[in-house]
Amino acid sequence: MLNKEKTMEALSRMSDMFPDAAGELHSDSAFQLLIAVILSAQATDVSVNKATPALFADYPTAEALADAPIEDIIEKIKTIGLYRNKAKNIKACAQMLLDHFSGQVPKTREELIQLPGVGRKTANVVLGDAFGVPAIAVDTHVERVTKRLRICKLNASVTEVEATLMRKVPKELWVKTHHTLILFGRYHCTARSPKCTICPLLDLCQEGKDRLKAIQK
Repeated sequence: MLNKEKTMEALSRMSDMFPDAAGELHSDSAFQLLIAVILSAQATDVSVNKATPALFADYPTAEALADAPIEDIIEKIKTIGLYRNKAKNIKACAQMLLDHFSGQVPKTREELIQLPGVGRKTANVVLGDAFGVPAIAVDTHVERVTKRLRICKLNASVTEVEATLMRKVPKELWVKTHHTLILFGRYHCTARSPKCTICPLLDLCQEGKDRLKAIQK
């Protein structure tokens, strides 16, 4: 397991690779970000960004989306995975924002996770990116990278990964760390073909060392 010092060294090297790490979902408001993050579950940001311009052009606010015909929402997001269920969720989410939050996106995790289609990961993304609230959202990239580097235990749950990162990383760096880990996992330490041979973190990464040894045998 990497200690705090080694964890920060690893994150520093990742940050050198992705100095402008930030969310890649396109939005013009906290509401649009919330909807985009809900749509991104088990889908790529690229696919979401292709679908949301038409969706947000017609339904840019909670009021507009809540009133939208479900068939039209489905038509606009049908290129995204699980689109039928997501269409129902984002329409219901918009309605709940109107009914319980005066049409505004709430600024606490406890309130956000009450919304249809919103779990802890989605809530943390919205808190960090829309409101600047320190939070670490653990997606598949964050989980994979932290476990490969042994920042977290291999058998750690998603909430345990989040808690470990919160313990090892200063609070003011949580949001930046979240995005840095995602980009490192998305473009370098990929699921199927991690770029271990050219990785600047190899000396810190037990799994990378093991992979290269296996290749050399």
